[in-house]
Amino acid sequence: MPPDFKEFQEKFSTGFRPWQRSVQFWVRAVDIYTGYKVFQLRVNFEKDVEKAEAMWERQHELAADKVYSMCSDMGGFFLKIAQILGKPDLAPAAWVRRLVTLCDQAPATPSNMVQLVLEKELGKSVDEMFDRFDWDPIGSASIAQVHRARLKGVKNDVVVKVQHPGVQELMMTDLRNLKAFALCIQKTDVKFDFFSVCKEMEKQIGYEFDFTREADAMDRIRTFLLSINRKSPVKVPRVISNSVTRRVLAMEYIDGVPILNLGDEITKRGINPDGKMATAAKQNILKSLTLAYGQMILKSGFFHADPHPGNILICKGSEVALLDYGQVKDLPNTLRLGYANLVLAIADNDHTRAWDGFRELGIDTLSLCANEKAELFKLAQVMFDTKLPPGVKILQPFSEDSSIKKVAVRAFPEELFSVLRTVQLLRGLSVGLGINYSCAEQWRPIAEEALYLAGRLKVEDMKSRERNQRGIFRRIFWR
Repeated sequence: MPPDFKEFQEKFSTGFRPWQRSVQFWVRAVDIYTGYKVFQLRVNFEKDVEKAEAMWERQHELAADKVYSMCSDMGGFFLKIAQILGKPDLAPAAWVRRLVTLCDQAPATPSNMVQLVLEKELGKSVDEMFDRFDWDPIGSASIAQVHRARLKGVKNDVVVKVQHPGVQELMMTDLRNLKAFALCIQKTDVKFDFFSVCKEMEKQIGYEFDFTREADAMDRIRTFLLSINRKSPVKVPRVISNSVTRRVLAMEYIDGVPILNLGDEITKRGINPDGKMATAAKQNILKSLTLAYGQMILKSGFFHADPHPGNILICKGSEVALLDYGQVKDLPNTLRLGYANLVLAIADNDHTRAWDGFRELGIDTLSLCANEKAELFKLAQVMFDTKLPPGVKILQPFSEDSSIKKVAVRAFPEELFSVLRTVQLLRGLSVGLGINYSCAEQWRPIAEEALYLAGRLKVEDMKSRERNQRGIFRRIFWR
Protein backbone atom coordinates (compact mmCIF):
# COMPACT_ATOMS: atom_id res chain seq x y z
CA MET A 1 0.00 0.00 0.00
CA PRO A 2 1.50 3.43 -0.98
CA PRO A 3 2.68 5.43 2.10
CA ASP A 4 0.55 8.47 1.14
CA PHE A 5 -2.62 6.39 0.92
CA LYS A 6 -1.86 4.61 4.22
CA GLU A 7 -1.36 7.97 5.95
CA PHE A 8 -4.62 9.26 4.46
CA GLN A 9 -6.44 6.11 5.60
CA GLU A 10 -5.14 6.47 9.19
CA LYS A 11 -6.10 10.15 9.33
CA PHE A 12 -9.56 9.42 7.94
CA SER A 13 -10.07 6.59 10.44
CA THR A 14 -8.95 8.78 13.35
CA GLY A 15 -11.14 11.69 12.25
CA PHE A 16 -14.18 9.48 11.65
CA ARG A 17 -13.97 7.67 15.01
CA PRO A 18 -15.53 10.48 17.15
CA TRP A 19 -18.48 10.71 14.72
CA GLN A 20 -18.95 6.96 14.83
CA ARG A 21 -18.79 7.05 18.62
CA SER A 22 -21.37 9.86 18.80
CA VAL A 23 -23.83 7.88 16.64
CA GLN A 24 -23.32 4.82 18.86
CA PHE A 25 -24.07 6.85 21.99
CA TRP A 26 -27.21 8.54 20.70
CA VAL A 27 -28.72 5.35 19.27
CA ARG A 28 -28.21 3.51 22.58
CA ALA A 29 -29.10 6.38 24.94
CA VAL A 30 -32.34 7.20 23.11
CA ASP A 31 -33.28 3.52 23.07
CA ILE A 32 -32.85 3.23 26.86
CA TYR A 33 -34.65 6.52 27.59
CA THR A 34 -37.62 5.96 25.30
CA GLY A 35 -37.90 2.40 26.60
CA TYR A 36 -38.55 3.78 30.08
CA LYS A 37 -40.97 6.47 28.86
CA VAL A 38 -43.06 3.95 26.89
CA PHE A 39 -43.00 1.58 29.86
CA GLN A 40 -44.22 4.35 32.22
CA LEU A 41 -47.30 4.80 30.04
CA ARG A 42 -47.95 1.05 30.00
CA VAL A 43 -47.44 0.43 33.73
CA ASN A 44 -49.91 3.20 34.63
CA PHE A 45 -52.73 0.91 33.44
CA GLU A 46 -51.74 -1.81 35.94
CA LYS A 47 -53.67 -1.28 39.19
CA ASP A 48 -52.25 -4.26 41.09
CA VAL A 49 -49.25 -2.96 43.07
CA GLU A 50 -47.38 -6.30 43.18
CA LYS A 51 -47.80 -6.85 39.46
CA ALA A 52 -46.64 -3.29 38.76
CA GLU A 53 -43.51 -3.84 40.89
CA ALA A 54 -42.76 -7.07 39.01
CA MET A 55 -43.15 -5.19 35.72
CA TRP A 56 -40.74 -2.50 36.93
CA GLU A 57 -38.19 -5.15 37.91
CA ARG A 58 -38.33 -6.71 34.43
CA GLN A 59 -37.96 -3.27 32.82
CA HIS A 60 -34.96 -2.45 35.04
CA GLU A 61 -33.30 -5.77 34.12
CA LEU A 62 -33.84 -5.09 30.41
CA ALA A 63 -32.45 -1.56 30.71
CA ALA A 64 -29.55 -2.74 32.90
CA ASP A 65 -28.39 -5.09 30.15
CA LYS A 66 -28.50 -2.23 27.64
CA VAL A 67 -26.67 0.22 29.92
CA TYR A 68 -24.05 -2.43 30.72
CA SER A 69 -23.50 -3.17 27.03
CA MET A 70 -23.15 0.52 26.20
CA CYS A 71 -20.66 1.22 28.99
CA SER A 72 -18.68 -1.98 28.39
CA ASP A 73 -18.57 -1.71 24.58
CA MET A 74 -17.78 2.01 24.43
CA GLY A 75 -15.47 2.15 27.47
CA GLY A 76 -13.74 5.48 28.11
CA PHE A 77 -15.92 7.96 29.94
CA PHE A 78 -18.83 5.53 30.06
CA LEU A 79 -16.94 3.42 32.59
CA LYS A 80 -17.08 6.47 34.86
CA ILE A 81 -20.80 6.74 34.20
CA ALA A 82 -21.12 3.09 35.30
CA GLN A 83 -19.27 3.95 38.54
CA ILE A 84 -21.69 6.81 39.25
CA LEU A 85 -24.87 4.90 38.36
CA GLY A 86 -23.91 1.56 39.91
CA LYS A 87 -24.69 2.64 43.48
CA PRO A 88 -27.21 0.76 45.66
CA ASP A 89 -28.96 3.95 46.83
CA LEU A 90 -29.26 5.58 43.41
CA ALA A 91 -29.91 2.96 40.75
CA PRO A 92 -32.36 0.03 40.69
CA ALA A 93 -30.94 -3.22 42.10
CA ALA A 94 -30.82 -4.76 38.60
CA TRP A 95 -28.58 -1.89 37.43
CA VAL A 96 -26.28 -2.21 40.44
CA ARG A 97 -25.83 -5.95 39.95
CA ARG A 98 -24.72 -5.36 36.35
CA LEU A 99 -22.75 -2.12 36.60
CA VAL A 100 -20.77 -2.79 39.78
CA THR A 101 -18.73 -5.41 37.88
CA LEU A 102 -17.37 -2.72 35.53
CA CYS A 103 -15.07 -1.15 38.17
CA ASP A 104 -11.48 -1.43 36.93
CA GLN A 105 -12.59 -3.52 33.92
CA ALA A 106 -11.45 -1.23 31.10
CA PRO A 107 -9.57 -2.97 28.28
CA ALA A 108 -5.84 -2.98 29.01
CA THR A 109 -3.32 -1.34 26.70
CA PRO A 110 -0.98 -3.99 25.18
CA SER A 111 2.44 -4.30 26.87
CA ASN A 112 4.37 -3.13 23.78
CA MET A 113 2.38 0.13 23.80
CA VAL A 114 2.92 0.52 27.57
CA GLN A 115 6.65 0.11 27.02
CA LEU A 116 6.64 2.79 24.31
CA VAL A 117 4.81 5.25 26.58
CA LEU A 118 7.15 4.55 29.52
CA GLU A 119 10.34 4.94 27.52
CA LYS A 120 9.15 8.03 25.67
CA GLU A 121 7.96 9.75 28.86
CA LEU A 122 10.83 8.80 31.19
CA GLY A 123 13.64 8.89 28.62
CA LYS A 124 15.16 5.50 29.51
CA SER A 125 14.57 1.86 28.66
CA VAL A 126 12.43 -0.18 31.03
CA ASP A 127 15.45 -2.39 31.88
CA GLU A 128 17.46 0.69 32.85
CA MET A 129 14.76 1.95 35.22
CA PHE A 130 13.33 -1.21 36.79
CA ASP A 131 14.65 -4.40 38.37
CA ARG A 132 11.21 -5.88 37.77
CA PHE A 133 8.14 -4.74 35.86
CA ASP A 134 4.93 -6.79 35.90
CA TRP A 135 3.43 -6.36 32.43
CA ASP A 136 0.05 -7.74 33.49
CA PRO A 137 -1.71 -4.70 35.02
CA ILE A 138 -3.12 -4.76 38.55
CA GLY A 139 -6.11 -2.86 37.18
CA SER A 140 -7.20 -0.94 34.13
CA ALA A 141 -9.60 2.01 34.33
CA SER A 142 -10.97 4.51 31.83
CA ILE A 143 -7.90 6.77 31.60
CA ALA A 144 -4.97 4.62 32.69
CA GLN A 145 -3.81 1.26 33.93
CA VAL A 146 -1.49 0.42 36.84
CA HIS A 147 1.44 -2.01 37.04
CA ARG A 148 3.40 -3.31 40.00
CA ALA A 149 7.16 -2.88 39.65
CA ARG A 150 10.45 -2.40 41.51
CA LEU A 151 12.81 0.44 40.70
CA LYS A 152 16.58 -0.10 40.43
CA GLY A 153 18.24 0.11 43.82
CA VAL A 154 14.97 0.27 45.79
CA LYS A 155 13.81 -2.46 48.21
CA ASN A 156 10.06 -1.78 48.16
CA ASP A 157 7.64 -2.23 45.28
CA VAL A 158 6.02 0.70 43.51
CA VAL A 159 2.92 1.16 41.38
CA VAL A 160 3.33 2.69 37.94
CA LYS A 161 0.32 4.39 36.39
CA VAL A 162 0.42 4.60 32.58
CA GLN A 163 -2.09 6.58 30.50
CA HIS A 164 -3.90 4.82 27.64
CA PRO A 165 -2.74 6.29 24.30
CA GLY A 166 -5.40 8.37 22.48
CA VAL A 167 -7.93 8.25 25.32
CA GLN A 168 -8.29 12.02 25.82
CA GLU A 169 -9.96 12.83 22.50
CA LEU A 170 -12.49 10.00 22.87
CA MET A 171 -13.46 11.01 26.41
CA MET A 172 -13.96 14.63 25.42
CA THR A 173 -16.27 13.43 22.60
CA ASP A 174 -18.24 11.40 25.15
CA LEU A 175 -18.61 14.41 27.42
CA ARG A 176 -19.87 16.65 24.62
CA ASN A 177 -22.53 14.06 23.80
CA LEU A 178 -23.47 13.73 27.46
CA LYS A 179 -23.89 17.51 27.81
CA ALA A 180 -26.29 17.54 24.86
CA PHE A 181 -28.23 14.58 26.31
CA ALA A 182 -28.37 16.31 29.71
CA LEU A 183 -29.96 19.38 28.11
CA CYS A 184 -32.66 17.19 26.56
CA ILE A 185 -33.38 15.39 29.85
CA GLN A 186 -33.64 18.55 31.97
CA LYS A 187 -35.95 20.22 29.46
CA THR A 188 -38.30 17.25 29.13
CA ASP A 189 -38.26 15.21 32.32
CA VAL A 190 -36.07 15.79 35.38
CA LYS A 191 -36.01 19.46 36.43
CA PHE A 192 -32.38 19.59 37.50
CA ASP A 193 -29.48 21.58 36.05
CA PHE A 194 -27.62 18.53 34.69
CA PHE A 195 -25.92 20.65 32.01
CA SER A 196 -23.86 22.57 34.60
CA VAL A 197 -22.99 19.28 36.28
CA CYS A 198 -21.71 17.91 32.95
CA LYS A 199 -19.67 21.08 32.33
CA GLU A 200 -17.94 20.65 35.68
CA MET A 201 -17.31 16.97 34.92
CA GLU A 202 -15.76 17.99 31.60
CA LYS A 203 -13.42 20.41 33.37
CA GLN A 204 -12.47 17.98 36.15
CA ILE A 205 -11.86 15.03 33.83
CA GLY A 206 -9.76 17.27 31.57
CA TYR A 207 -7.37 17.67 34.53
CA GLU A 208 -7.00 13.89 34.89
CA PHE A 209 -4.84 13.63 31.79
CA ASP A 210 -1.97 15.51 33.49
CA PHE A 211 -0.32 13.16 35.98
CA THR A 212 2.05 15.88 37.25
CA ARG A 213 -1.04 17.66 38.57
CA GLU A 214 -2.22 14.42 40.20
CA ALA A 215 1.18 13.93 41.88
CA ASP A 216 1.04 17.47 43.33
CA ALA A 217 -2.51 16.84 44.60
CA MET A 218 -1.47 13.55 46.23
CA ASP A 219 1.44 15.23 48.02
CA ARG A 220 -0.72 18.15 49.13
CA ILE A 221 -3.50 15.99 50.60
CA ARG A 222 -1.05 13.57 52.22
CA THR A 223 0.80 16.46 53.89
CA PHE A 224 -2.45 18.11 55.02
CA LEU A 225 -3.93 14.99 56.65
CA LEU A 226 -0.65 14.18 58.41
CA SER A 227 -0.32 17.76 59.70
CA ILE A 228 -3.71 17.92 61.49
CA ASN A 229 -3.93 14.34 62.85
CA ARG A 230 -1.72 12.26 65.10
CA LYS A 231 -2.30 9.58 62.50
CA SER A 232 -3.87 10.19 59.10
CA PRO A 233 -7.40 8.68 58.92
CA VAL A 234 -6.56 7.28 55.46
CA LYS A 235 -3.36 6.16 53.79
CA VAL A 236 -2.27 8.30 50.85
CA PRO A 237 0.43 6.86 48.55
CA ARG A 238 3.79 8.62 48.51
CA VAL A 239 4.86 9.91 45.10
CA ILE A 240 8.19 8.60 43.77
CA SER A 241 10.22 11.65 42.76
CA ASN A 242 11.85 11.75 39.31
CA SER A 243 9.29 9.24 38.02
CA VAL A 244 6.42 11.57 37.15
CA THR A 245 5.42 13.01 33.76
CA ARG A 246 2.12 14.03 32.17
CA ARG A 247 1.39 10.41 31.19
CA VAL A 248 3.34 8.32 33.75
CA LEU A 249 3.16 8.38 37.55
CA ALA A 250 5.06 6.16 40.01
CA MET A 251 4.00 5.90 43.66
CA GLU A 252 4.49 3.59 46.62
CA TYR A 253 2.72 0.25 46.53
CA ILE A 254 0.08 -0.19 49.26
CA ASP A 255 -1.04 -3.73 50.02
CA GLY A 256 -4.75 -4.14 50.64
CA VAL A 257 -8.07 -5.65 49.60
CA PRO A 258 -10.39 -3.69 47.27
CA ILE A 259 -13.46 -2.62 49.23
CA LEU A 260 -15.68 -4.44 46.72
CA ASN A 261 -14.01 -7.71 47.83
CA LEU A 262 -14.34 -6.98 51.55
CA GLY A 263 -17.29 -9.35 52.05
CA ASP A 264 -15.42 -12.24 50.41
CA GLU A 265 -12.30 -11.49 52.48
CA ILE A 266 -14.31 -11.47 55.73
CA THR A 267 -15.92 -14.83 54.84
CA LYS A 268 -12.55 -16.30 53.81
CA ARG A 269 -11.16 -15.49 57.25
CA GLY A 270 -14.01 -17.36 58.91
CA ILE A 271 -15.69 -14.23 60.28
CA ASN A 272 -19.47 -13.98 60.34
CA PRO A 273 -20.24 -11.17 57.82
CA ASP A 274 -23.30 -10.18 59.91
CA GLY A 275 -21.54 -10.51 63.27
CA LYS A 276 -20.24 -7.86 65.67
CA MET A 277 -16.62 -8.09 64.47
CA ALA A 278 -17.52 -7.54 60.80
CA THR A 279 -19.91 -4.71 61.69
CA ALA A 280 -17.24 -3.00 63.81
CA ALA A 281 -14.75 -3.27 60.93
CA LYS A 282 -17.24 -1.72 58.49
CA GLN A 283 -18.02 1.08 60.94
CA ASN A 284 -14.30 1.83 61.35
CA ILE A 285 -13.87 1.97 57.57
CA LEU A 286 -16.73 4.46 57.19
CA LYS A 287 -15.51 6.46 60.19
CA SER A 288 -12.04 6.82 58.66
CA LEU A 289 -13.37 7.84 55.24
CA THR A 290 -15.91 10.26 56.73
CA LEU A 291 -13.34 11.97 58.96
CA ALA A 292 -10.85 12.31 56.08
CA TYR A 293 -13.46 13.82 53.76
CA GLY A 294 -14.86 16.12 56.42
CA GLN A 295 -11.39 17.50 57.08
CA MET A 296 -10.53 17.83 53.40
CA ILE A 297 -13.79 19.51 52.32
CA LEU A 298 -14.58 21.70 55.35
CA LYS A 299 -11.14 22.52 56.80
CA SER A 300 -9.00 22.69 53.68
CA GLY A 301 -11.42 22.95 50.76
CA PHE A 302 -8.96 20.87 48.70
CA PHE A 303 -10.17 17.29 48.47
CA HIS A 304 -10.07 13.95 46.67
CA ALA A 305 -13.28 13.98 44.61
CA ASP A 306 -13.57 10.39 43.40
CA PRO A 307 -14.19 7.93 46.28
CA HIS A 308 -15.75 5.19 44.15
CA PRO A 309 -15.11 1.59 45.30
CA GLY A 310 -12.29 1.03 42.80
CA ASN A 311 -10.25 3.74 44.55
CA ILE A 312 -10.51 2.35 48.08
CA LEU A 313 -8.33 -0.39 49.59
CA ILE A 314 -8.83 -1.98 53.01
CA CYS A 315 -5.49 -2.69 54.68
CA LYS A 316 -4.46 -4.50 57.87
CA GLY A 317 -6.50 -3.57 60.93
CA SER A 318 -9.32 -2.07 58.84
CA GLU A 319 -7.06 0.81 57.78
CA VAL A 320 -8.25 2.56 54.63
CA ALA A 321 -6.09 3.58 51.67
CA LEU A 322 -7.42 6.20 49.25
CA LEU A 323 -6.08 5.90 45.70
CA ASP A 324 -6.24 7.88 42.44
CA TYR A 325 -5.97 11.66 42.85
CA GLY A 326 -6.76 12.55 39.25
CA GLN A 327 -10.04 14.14 40.31
CA VAL A 328 -9.49 16.71 43.06
CA LYS A 329 -11.30 19.95 43.79
CA ASP A 330 -10.18 23.21 45.38
CA LEU A 331 -13.34 24.84 46.72
CA PRO A 332 -13.43 28.64 47.02
CA ASN A 333 -13.82 29.77 50.65
CA THR A 334 -17.32 31.09 49.97
CA LEU A 335 -18.54 27.65 48.88
CA ARG A 336 -16.57 25.84 51.62
CA LEU A 337 -18.18 27.97 54.35
CA GLY A 338 -21.57 27.92 52.63
CA TYR A 339 -21.46 24.13 52.59
CA ALA A 340 -20.39 24.09 56.27
CA ASN A 341 -23.51 26.13 57.03
CA LEU A 342 -25.68 23.68 55.05
CA VAL A 343 -24.11 20.74 56.93
CA LEU A 344 -25.26 22.30 60.23
CA ALA A 345 -28.75 22.86 58.80
CA ILE A 346 -29.05 19.19 57.80
CA ALA A 347 -27.58 17.95 61.11
CA ASP A 348 -30.03 20.16 63.07
CA ASN A 349 -33.05 19.34 60.86
CA ASP A 350 -33.38 23.11 60.34
CA HIS A 351 -35.56 23.70 57.27
CA THR A 352 -35.19 27.50 57.26
CA ARG A 353 -31.40 27.35 57.54
CA ALA A 354 -31.28 24.82 54.70
CA TRP A 355 -33.42 27.17 52.57
CA ASP A 356 -30.98 30.02 53.30
CA GLY A 357 -28.05 27.67 52.70
CA PHE A 358 -29.24 26.84 49.19
CA ARG A 359 -29.48 30.55 48.40
CA GLU A 360 -26.00 31.24 49.82
CA LEU A 361 -24.52 28.45 47.70
CA GLY A 362 -26.20 29.78 44.56
CA ILE A 363 -28.57 26.82 44.10
CA ASP A 364 -31.60 28.33 42.36
CA THR A 365 -34.82 26.37 42.89
CA LEU A 366 -38.42 26.67 41.75
CA SER A 367 -41.22 25.29 43.93
CA LEU A 368 -43.64 22.92 42.21
CA CYS A 369 -45.50 22.00 45.42
CA ALA A 370 -47.26 23.55 48.44
CA ASN A 371 -44.83 22.56 51.25
CA GLU A 372 -41.73 23.96 49.57
CA LYS A 373 -39.43 24.26 52.61
CA ALA A 374 -40.07 20.68 53.72
CA GLU A 375 -39.44 19.33 50.21
CA LEU A 376 -36.37 21.51 49.75
CA PHE A 377 -34.95 20.17 53.03
CA LYS A 378 -35.61 16.62 51.81
CA LEU A 379 -33.81 17.52 48.58
CA ALA A 380 -30.86 18.89 50.60
CA GLN A 381 -30.65 15.58 52.48
CA VAL A 382 -30.77 13.57 49.27
CA MET A 383 -28.10 15.72 47.62
CA PHE A 384 -25.73 16.50 50.50
CA ASP A 385 -26.07 13.85 53.20
CA THR A 386 -25.31 10.15 53.20
CA LYS A 387 -28.34 9.19 55.31
CA LEU A 388 -31.40 8.40 53.26
CA PRO A 389 -34.54 10.30 54.34
CA PRO A 390 -37.10 8.30 56.39
CA GLY A 391 -38.95 5.74 54.26
CA VAL A 392 -36.59 6.13 51.29
CA LYS A 393 -34.61 3.03 50.30
CA ILE A 394 -33.63 4.02 46.77
CA LEU A 395 -33.45 7.35 44.96
CA GLN A 396 -35.63 7.47 41.85
CA PRO A 397 -35.44 10.89 40.15
CA PHE A 398 -38.05 9.88 37.55
CA SER A 399 -40.75 8.97 40.10
CA GLU A 400 -43.57 11.43 40.80
CA ASP A 401 -42.65 11.38 44.52
CA SER A 402 -39.08 12.53 43.84
CA SER A 403 -38.04 15.82 45.47
CA ILE A 404 -36.58 16.95 42.15
CA LYS A 405 -40.08 16.66 40.65
CA LYS A 406 -41.44 18.86 43.47
CA VAL A 407 -38.58 21.39 43.72
CA ALA A 408 -36.92 22.05 40.37
CA VAL A 409 -33.21 22.93 40.46
CA ARG A 410 -32.90 25.60 37.78
CA ALA A 411 -29.26 26.49 38.40
CA PHE A 412 -26.55 24.55 40.22
CA PRO A 413 -23.00 25.94 40.80
CA GLU A 414 -20.58 23.93 38.69
CA GLU A 415 -17.91 24.03 41.39
CA LEU A 416 -20.24 22.38 43.91
CA PHE A 417 -20.70 19.27 41.76
CA SER A 418 -17.57 17.60 43.20
CA VAL A 419 -19.01 17.88 46.73
CA LEU A 420 -22.33 16.48 45.51
CA ARG A 421 -20.66 13.57 43.74
CA THR A 422 -18.40 12.81 46.72
CA VAL A 423 -21.36 12.65 49.11
CA GLN A 424 -23.28 10.43 46.66
CA LEU A 425 -20.33 8.03 46.40
CA LEU A 426 -19.92 7.93 50.19
CA ARG A 427 -23.62 7.12 50.51
CA GLY A 428 -23.24 4.34 47.97
CA LEU A 429 -20.41 2.87 50.06
CA SER A 430 -22.44 3.08 53.27
CA VAL A 431 -25.48 1.43 51.68
CA GLY A 432 -23.22 -1.25 50.20
CA LEU A 433 -21.77 -1.91 53.67
CA GLY A 434 -25.26 -2.01 55.16
CA ILE A 435 -24.80 1.04 57.41
CA ASN A 436 -27.19 3.99 57.13
CA TYR A 437 -25.46 6.97 58.77
CA SER A 438 -25.40 10.76 58.40
CA CYS A 439 -22.15 12.37 57.27
CA ALA A 440 -23.71 15.75 58.17
CA GLU A 441 -23.99 14.69 61.82
CA GLN A 442 -20.43 13.33 61.78
CA TRP A 443 -19.12 16.52 60.16
CA ARG A 444 -20.88 18.89 62.55
CA PRO A 445 -17.77 19.56 64.75
CA ILE A 446 -15.61 20.26 61.70
CA ALA A 447 -18.27 22.52 60.14
CA GLU A 448 -18.64 24.45 63.41
CA GLU A 449 -14.89 24.90 63.68
CA ALA A 450 -14.69 26.18 60.10
CA LEU A 451 -17.50 28.70 60.68
CA TYR A 452 -16.08 29.77 64.07
CA LEU A 453 -12.62 30.43 62.63
CA ALA A 454 -14.25 32.46 59.83
CA GLY A 455 -16.08 34.59 62.42
CA ARG A 456 -19.49 33.26 61.40
CA LEU A 457 -20.31 31.28 64.55
CA LYS A 458 -20.15 32.24 68.23
CA VAL A 459 -18.82 29.92 70.92
CA GLU A 460 -22.19 29.74 72.68
CA ASP A 461 -23.84 28.55 69.44
CA MET A 462 -21.47 25.61 69.01
CA LYS A 463 -23.53 22.55 69.90
CA SER A 464 -20.55 20.20 69.50
CA ARG A 465 -18.91 21.86 72.50
CA GLU A 466 -21.59 20.39 74.73
CA ARG A 467 -21.39 16.97 73.09
CA ASN A 468 -17.63 16.60 73.08
CA GLN A 469 -15.74 18.92 75.39
CA ARG A 470 -12.41 17.37 74.44
CA GLY A 471 -13.08 17.54 70.72
CA ILE A 472 -13.47 20.65 68.61
CA PHE A 473 -13.62 23.09 71.59
CA ARG A 474 -10.24 22.01 72.87
CA ARG A 475 -8.72 21.92 69.38
CA ILE A 476 -9.73 25.53 68.76
CA PHE A 477 -8.65 27.06 72.06
CA TRP A 478 -5.72 24.90 73.20
CA ARG A 479 -3.79 24.26 69.97
